[in-house]
Formats: sequence, structure tokens, C-alpha cells
Amino acid sequence: MKTKTAYICRECGYQSPKWLGKCSACGQWNTMDETLLAEEKKSSPIAKATNAARPVSQLNQVKTDLEVRYTTGLSELDRVLGGGLVKGSLVLVGGDPGIGKSTLLLQICQSLSVSKKILYVSGEESERQIKLRAERLGVDCPNVYLVSETDVASIIECINQIEPEIVIIDSIQTMNCEEISSASGSVPQVREATNAFMRIAKQRDISMFIVGHVTKDGALAGPRVLEHMVDCVLYFEGDRQMTFRILRAVKNRFGSTNEIGVFEMANEGLIEVENPSAMLLEGRSENNSGSSIVCTMEGSRSVLAEIQALVTPTGFGNPRRMSSGVDLNRAILMIAVLEKRARVSLSNYDVYINVAGGLRIDETAIDLGLCAAIATGKKDIQIPNDLVFIGEVGLSGELRNVSQLEKRITEAAKLGFKTAIVPKQSMRGVKIPDGFNAIGVKTISEALSYINK
Repeated sequence: MKTKTAYICRECGYQSPKWLGKCSACGQWNTMDETLLAEEKKSSPIAKATNAARPVSQLNQVKTDLEVRYTTGLSELDRVLGGGLVKGSLVLVGGDPGIGKSTLLLQICQSLSVSKKILYVSGEESERQIKLRAERLGVDCPNVYLVSETDVASIIECINQIEPEIVIIDSIQTMNCEEISSASGSVPQVREATNAFMRIAKQRDISMFIVGHVTKDGALAGPRVLEHMVDCVLYFEGDRQMTFRILRAVKNRFGSTNEIGVFEMANEGLIEVENPSAMLLEGRSENNSGSSIVCTMEGSRSVLAEIQALVTPTGFGNPRRMSSGVDLNRAILMIAVLEKRARVSLSNYDVYINVAGGLRIDETAIDLGLCAAIATGKKDIQIPNDLVFIGEVGLSGELRNVSQLEKRITEAAKLGFKTAIVPKQSMRGVKIPDGFNAIGVKTISEALSYINK
């Protein structure tokens, strides 16, 4: 079979006969990888037209059965999936090496194998290594079949013989299609392997988990089309050196993409954390400046987190701005608002921001707490330990409405907080728990003046 060399973009799959510094399709730099392609046989347009699929029915005549979901045995994973694993779905699980992807999938075999037949395919470990890990996790399942294989055709043959209801592929970067001459993990190999698994999953109504490696930038390795082909994309977040892991749905055709699951890594595997707010606030230091408590919404769950800000005089010409857990551009925006609207001079100070516990927050409702942490860190003022900040800050220094304020306040009161500073216009119709005080303010200056009392 003749082969030819081509350059394929790992982000979008664009193919070029020569190397390009910048992809002509997606505009990304340094994403063109050299690949050997097998020359495809040409077929006549008439044959293609003859074999083309034809519509079989009208949309309103298509019958739909009730959606079937499997309980995985981990309520946090079921929450992220939208209520459980959907029959016939293709789920992609990504994350840094060693963060717990294979551990999570092996753990759910304990519950799913009670009534389901599972095929665990590993391209990185031998069957003996998987057994040793299963013993360490306390997983003993007679309905789990192990196979150490990387050839896609052989794996599909195993699926046809065993006829499992759930298949786990660990990992997609190790899979190899004989028809593709490029190496395993290349863009064509990952694309064709995923396409083959997707077809058999849909044809046989098999629920399939696929483990995907990530690059040094945190994105899934392989072509971006990989995320478009699957039904659900789950990302593990958190530092490997820390014990807590956050599982977030980036894409989900059968549920919300805002839900998160929180786990703790222990010797016996991943343990569910039912109250992430208490976990994130555990070990919080009291009576320190530059520390504020905010309440953010992660799907249907309200989570309290601590924002820390360290403000020190700069030793260089330009002050440094560093952020962990909060978008750096948003943090710089809040620093500018504080300087202009609240008269907090920060032009000669370095500002370091951190969200304790490894949580990453993208919601704008934490703006008020972020500003309070920076301002008190600059002035060395202590924030009361029972105070929570909720509110979005505009460029004019005004506080904007936030959603689900009542649910946020209820969560704060449940954890023992007594007071919350919130946007005044958001308090209409909100039921305040007994013994809790919600203070409505209109501007960032008014909120900071309350702290300075």
C-alpha cells in the first residue's frame, strides 16, 4: 500500500501537504504534526450515490423510549453525568497523569458489575497490573472482563464475543488502527479509533468510557474533533500533590455542564466529598487580613470558598499580578475598579491571589469577595469570620444582580455564617433564614466602608 506524508493540525484536524507554522483553518501556531497516510482507493461517484443512506421516516414519526441510566455507585459521578450513565453513551474522561482517571473507572466497576457485564480494555497496563490495583481498591467483580490490547480490530472482536453492556478504554492514545500507517497517539489514529468505538457503541447500545491524556497546557491530547465526537467530556481538576480532586463536565448531551463532583484521594481510592464547602474551608486561618469567603454556584450546588490576597510593596518597576483559581484578567479588572472607584492605591504593590483548596472559579458573583480580600490585604484590616460576600462588581463600582441568592445565603447560614454583604437590588423577594443578617449595598465603596467600621 502506498503511503504519503502530510501535516495534520492536532487542534482541528486540518491537513496540509507541507508544514505550516500557523494552521490555515483554526489559526493556532505550532500545531502541525507530520504524519504518514495510506493512500485511499478512489471510488466512483455513482457507487457512492448508490450506497448513500436514505431517510427512513419523518421526525414526528420517530419513536423514543424512556431514557435508561445506570447508577455508577458514586453519587458525585452520577451528579456530573446528569443523573447516571446513559445507555449507549460515549464518555471521555481527561486529566493529568496520576490524578485518578483509571482509579475512578475501576471503582465504578464494583457497583455496575452487579447487574452489568463490563469489558475493561487497557493499552498501558497488563492484566496482572490491573488485578493488583483492583485488590488495593477492594474491587472484586466476577462480571468484569480484562483484556490488554491496543489493536482496535481485536478489541471490537472481543466486544462482539463477550457482548458487554459497558466498555472502558484506557487510554485512547494507545489504540492503533492497522489501516492507518501513522504511530499510536497521532491525530489520524486517535480520530479513527474514536470513530470506530463510537459506531459500535451506538449500534449495540453500549455505554463506553474513554480515557484521554492531556497536554502540558491542560487540553486533551489529540485532535479537537475528539471532543465533538463523544457525548460527554469530563475533566479532572486539582493538583496531584493535593488530596482533593474535582470532576467537572465540560460537555454533556444528557445533562448540565455546570455540575461538579468532589473527591478525596485516599489509599483505598477516591472517596466522595458530600459537603465541598466544609472541605474547602477546612483549616482556614482566623483573624487574618486579605481573606474573604465567597459563595459560588456550581450547577445546582452552592459552594463556599476562601479567596486569599497578599498585597506587598513592589521591588521592581512594574507591580506583579498573579492569580491561582481566579481568572487573571478578571482580577486585574477588579484591581483597576478598586483604584478608580474605591480610592485603593495599588499601583506600587504586588498582588497575589489564591483560591484555597485548588478550586477554580469563573463566576462573576465572587467579584465582591475578591475586591474585599485585595482591599483588606492592602490596608491590613481583618474581615469578620462570620461574613460572606456575594455580588458582581461593574466597572462603575456598582454591584449587579446575582442569581439564586436565596440558595447561596441558605448554604452560608448552614455552615454557621451570620452575615452576608449582597447587592441591594437582589434582595427583593429573598427569604432570609432566622438569625442571619443580609446587608444590601449598591457600590463597592459602601461595601468596603462596612468592613472598615
